[in-house]
Amino acid sequence: MQRAHAAKGKIAVVAGPAIVRTGAGQHLVRLIESRYVGLLFAGNAFAAYDVERALFGTSLGMNPDLAFARGGHENHMRAVNTIREAGGIAAAVQKKILTSGIMHACVRHNVDIVLTGSIRDEGPIPGVTTDAIEAQKVMREKLADVTHALLLATIQHSLAVATMLAPTVKTVCVDIDPSAVERAVEHQPLQSIGLVTDVEPFLRELADCVAEAESSSAAKRSCE
Repeated sequence: MQRAHAAKGKIAVVAGPAIVRTGAGQHLVRLIESRYVGLLFAGNAFAAYDVERALFGTSLGMNPDLAFARGGHENHMRAVNTIREAGGIAAAVQKKILTSGIMHACVRHNVDIVLTGSIRDEGPIPGVTTDAIEAQKVMREKLADVTHALLLATIQHSLAVATMLAPTVKTVCVDIDPSAVERAVEHQPLQSIGLVTDVEPFLRELADCVAEAESSSAAKRSCE
């Protein structure tokens, strides 16, 4: 990722809701703020969970320690309706309604966002592509100049993106389910790395390594 970043390569992150549920969102935000993420693919649920966490401190009605919050599930619908009322995620950021979280960081740092919906979504938020065929078309177009991809804790999106990537794209797939990792990397076994682990420690370690590398690079430049 350092080499890709230095060479102005484009890194895509394909993100599942577990990133928010496990508390890994803060580490993804660090990568975004360090300009290591150029493209984000996710579903409506991911965005809704992240907005809910930013606005109410819960995700799907649960606290970060996975304990149920009082009236918590209402928070999910409140989050969706807040974004709908604001006119979309970008508008919510501009109006200072949404002031933290992954989606906020993406808007602030001009990360290209592609959100897709499914039949089970509770009121897709504005900007979500609900037509599956149209979503595939948009995703293929956005992936044209991607050099590296992180497939993180989302089997459906990971498999979809894995089939769309050019054979030159270096891919890392992280999931707690071994079968999900196996299926995602089999499309490009020579260019892919699969890790069976929880996404939170992976993103935490990755963000720490990136921060350390950036600090070392800055120190070297100051000595020159």
